Amino acid sequence: QVEFNPERIAEYRLIGYETRALAREDFNNDRVDAGDIGSGHSVTAIYEITPVGSPARMIDDLRYGGQQQEAQGQASAEELAFVKLRYKAPGESVSKLIETPVTDANIVPSFNAAGEDQRFSVAVAAFGQKLRGTDAVAGYGYDRIMEIATAARGADPFGYRAEFLSLVRLASALQGKR
Repeated sequence: QVEFNPERIAEYRLIGYETRALAREDFNNDRVDAGDIGSGHSVTAIYEITPVGSPARMIDDLRYGGQQQEAQGQASAEELAFVKLRYKAPGESVSKLIETPVTDANIVPSFNAAGEDQRFSVAVAAFGQKLRGTDAVAGYGYDRIMEIATAARGADPFGYRAEFLSLVRLASALQGKR
């Protein structure tokens, strides 16, 4: 569960995970499952965010305060978001909670300064949105997706990243034949 500080983040959009949406009231319910992450595995959630004061805002402010009234005084001024994750250890039936703030200290100075895995994940997410025809990537070409994925390919012991690059090339070639 990710909660954004409305004093710092004006808008946000989770990219992907549409089938894994979990109602806020179900987060603490151990009988409701939003998805499994196996032991030793990881998952990346990508959010597109718009900072408060950005000219890129797409949504008007709420007339009656909404989120800003609810969050008043709860978040530190340096917090961008607050992340909560529930997990069950193997063989256990009661979940445990991990909580952590996302602060200015977590910000990387540029996209290229982000880790290879994060940059490659962005290429995969952009590809998925491109295939779905999402407006947010309408001006984003397959060539840019290839450029990001190639630069962030890193170690690829099982060839999955090379296979992804082949899929992007194939989609690009098919688009050119329309």
